[in-house]
Formats: sequence, structure tokens, C-alpha cells
Amino acid sequence: MNEQETLSSPEDEIDLIDLVSVLLKRKWLIIGITGLSMIGALLFAVGSLLLPPETSYLPNEYTPKAHMMINDSSSSGGGMASMLASSGLGGLASLAGVNVASGSTYSALAVYLAGTNSFLDSVVDRFNLIERYKIEKSPRAESRKALKEKLSASMDDEAGVFTISFTDIDPAFAQEVVNYSVQYMEERFTEMGLDKNKLQKENLEANIQNTYNEILKLEAESQKLDRAAGMGQYTANGSSMVLEATRIKRELSAQEQVYTQLKTQYELLKVQMASESPVFQVLEYAEVPDQKSGPSRGMLCIIITFAAFFGSVFLVFVLNAWDNIKKDPLAMAKLSGGGSK
Repeated sequence: MNEQETLSSPEDEIDLIDLVSVLLKRKWLIIGITGLSMIGALLFAVGSLLLPPETSYLPNEYTPKAHMMINDSSSSGGGMASMLASSGLGGLASLAGVNVASGSTYSALAVYLAGTNSFLDSVVDRFNLIERYKIEKSPRAESRKALKEKLSASMDDEAGVFTISFTDIDPAFAQEVVNYSVQYMEERFTEMGLDKNKLQKENLEANIQNTYNEILKLEAESQKLDRAAGMGQYTANGSSMVLEATRIKRELSAQEQVYTQLKTQYELLKVQMASESPVFQVLEYAEVPDQKSGPSRGMLCIIITFAAFFGSVFLVFVLNAWDNIKKDPLAMAKLSGGGSK
């Protein structure tokens, strides 16, 4: 061991003892500040629980979530680009960072849609958030900003699950906002025709129902004409009821063939859809949460207590330094402006 290390060790030990002595000298100041801060934090936390949520300065918040499966297996660059171009969102999506030229995904589109003004305005108007949040200045811009702070849309790339959540002091209200957002997204994906099978299924269901109604109508007319023909009646233009009944039966036969073809297509499509994953599929709607998501009052008390402790330690060193300065005439002279140059 060299001489320098031997000499430095006692000095380091003396410095450490001096620091401890300074802390022990004003230990009650440290204990007092830390204890009062801890008690104040506890009273602050308990007081926020005693007040109603609408008037509490630290109310409980609830965050319901809804989960959706986004199938990116068919979202190739060219197909995605054509879909977005036909829906009028190509340019906007590019500005938002969704590359429609190559490698675009439906999941990226879902995250983008959750931040569009049209979606935000729809939620704001549906739940009258401008009045709820008492926004007076720049209501449209400020309501969008307030909604973005409370509403979150995220994508788990590994699981392919898209999640929407909303935070509010009213759990039932938060659930309504989340489920409305899910319905909006589902309708938006349908409008853009991203899920062709689902759109085709809806069209087939509508055509089948219309054809079925037409068959019922023609059957009723055919029965009516058969009864009239049996009584030897004629139509208004003088033609035979038998001829009119025959024409109606031909139309009925044609409609029945159309109905059969539509039903066949519908059943085949159902089989195909059963073996494929839809682009947008709701896994779980939001429920009314019975457990708060925040704030963590216990963690807040811990943070305040530790901050008060370290703050009091710093204050003790400042006071000690000031005492040392007051004992040094030269230093006091410098502070008073009378020191030598």
C-alpha cells in the first residue's frame, strides 16, 4: 500500500463521520419533515376518497377495455392500397405513417382510424363530451384533445389483438364509450369493403330476403287469380284470368330458381367463412369495471414520503453550510460586499 492511499483513508473516514454527525445533529428536523409529509399524504389520499367522484380532487378512475382480432394475412401491399384508395383514405393514411405502397397492414389502419378527426368527432358528438367536460374555448379542438388523453388504441403485434380503452370516473359511461368505438370501427371496416366475405354475406342475406318476400307476394297473387279464373272472371283489360295466372306462375317459378341459387351461394359462403378468419372480429366487448385503474394512492404516499426525506436531508446540509459560513468572518465579509479584491 503506498503512502497516498494510507493518508487518504483517514480523511475519507473523517468526511463520512462529519456527514453522519451533521445528520444526527438535526435528526429531529429530518424526522419531523418526513413524518409530517407522510401524515399529510395519508390525509390527502383519505380525503379524496371521502368526497364524491364529481368533486374529488383525486377521484377513482376506471378503464374498461375491448379486444378485437385484426387479420393481416390478406393485407398485401397492393390489395391494401387499392382498398384505401377506393375508400378515399389513401392520402390521409400516408400522412399518418401507414404505408399503402408496401407492407401495409389492417392493424396499422385500425390504429390510424382511432386517431382520425372523424372518429373523435363521432364520439364527442355521440356522448356530448363538450358539455360533459365543460369546454368553452375552441370546443372542437379541445374536445378532441381531451378525448385523446382518455381514449387509447393499441395493437399487440404478436397476438394480432387490437385493444381500445377509455378512462373515466364513471365506469358505466366509460364502458359505453369503448363499445361505441368498437361498433364504429367495425362499421368503418365494413364500409371500406376490407372484409369481402362479410360484405358479400350481408348482400346475399338482403337479396334472399327480398326474393323470399317476392315469392310470397306472387304466391298470394297466384292463388287469388286461380280462384278468379275458376269463376270465369276477366282482368280489367279483358284478358283471361287463366292467362294472367299462368304468367304469374312463370314469374313465381323464376323467383324460386333465383332463391335456390342465392341460398346455395349463401351456404357455400358460410362454409368458406367458417374456414377463414375475418379481417375484423370482436373478441370481447368492454364490461363495466368493478375495480379502479388508478390513481395509486399508496404509491403516491410512498413517493411523497421519500421525497420529503431526501428534501429534508438536503435542507440539513444547506443549514449546516450556512452555519459554517456564519462562523467564517472572511466568508461573511465577502457576502456583505466588504471582502478584499
